Amino acid sequence: MVSHEFTSIRSPRIKGVRRLAKRTFRQRERRFLVEGPQAVREALAAEGRRGTGVVELFATAEAMRRHVELVDSAHGAGLPVHRVSLEVMSELAQTVSPQGIIAVCEFVDVPLESVGDVRLAVVLSHVRDPGNAGTVLRTADAAGADVVVFTDASVDPYNGKCVRASAGSLFHLPVVVGAPVNEAVEALRRCGARVLAADGSGTEDLHEVADAGGLDGPVGWVFGNEAWGLPKDVVSLTDGAVSVPIYGGAESLNLATAAAVCLYTTARQQRRP
Repeated sequence: MVSHEFTSIRSPRIKGVRRLAKRTFRQRERRFLVEGPQAVREALAAEGRRGTGVVELFATAEAMRRHVELVDSAHGAGLPVHRVSLEVMSELAQTVSPQGIIAVCEFVDVPLESVGDVRLAVVLSHVRDPGNAGTVLRTADAAGADVVVFTDASVDPYNGKCVRASAGSLFHLPVVVGAPVNEAVEALRRCGARVLAADGSGTEDLHEVADAGGLDGPVGWVFGNEAWGLPKDVVSLTDGAVSVPIYGGAESLNLATAAAVCLYTTARQQRRP
């Protein structure tokens, strides 16, 4: 059953939803857009676990036929499902080739104070590129991280590009938004974690730290800006600056790749017999 049908981009309701593409309106309403069947599927699964989060769905007639299970899942949760024209979908979507289905969701972040015991944690400090941030979030989820903190100097995790890059991981693990980096580091220390800065110029080699048992216990990784890394004052807050060894001729690794190496190296160490 379709709740409403929208065929005009001038509809006040459509304009209201479209505004969520802007951070100001997202923060005002504490809602954001989730685009594409995979991300919507994860949002609906989280809705089933928590009983809150997804507000409504918008889909084209073709997408409704192609993704019947998503429509049925939304109906089963008592959520309104609206059919929209291709023109309206193009207006709502933030991609060049929309996949025909979008969900409006409530913010899912948690307060820093709610973070309990952690085995593996990620802090994003001064990370500005939403695609990189979303990819690190996805990698953290895959590596079994317990929490990802987006500090107040980092990109908004509800940015459309970040949400898409996370591929649904935004709904899988606790995400903290807007915490000062010093408070995030102290919170992880209170949880018993050793906090390490991932820094290309770090004096400690990742593999040497791992071999010495430095990653066996709870670890919090702090990752910095894509271009200039971590400021010295942020590095000074941590328990040490660790670099990923470069064995070939490459000058450095990009943020997402370096994060993947650090997180999976830590996850492997923590899972050894």
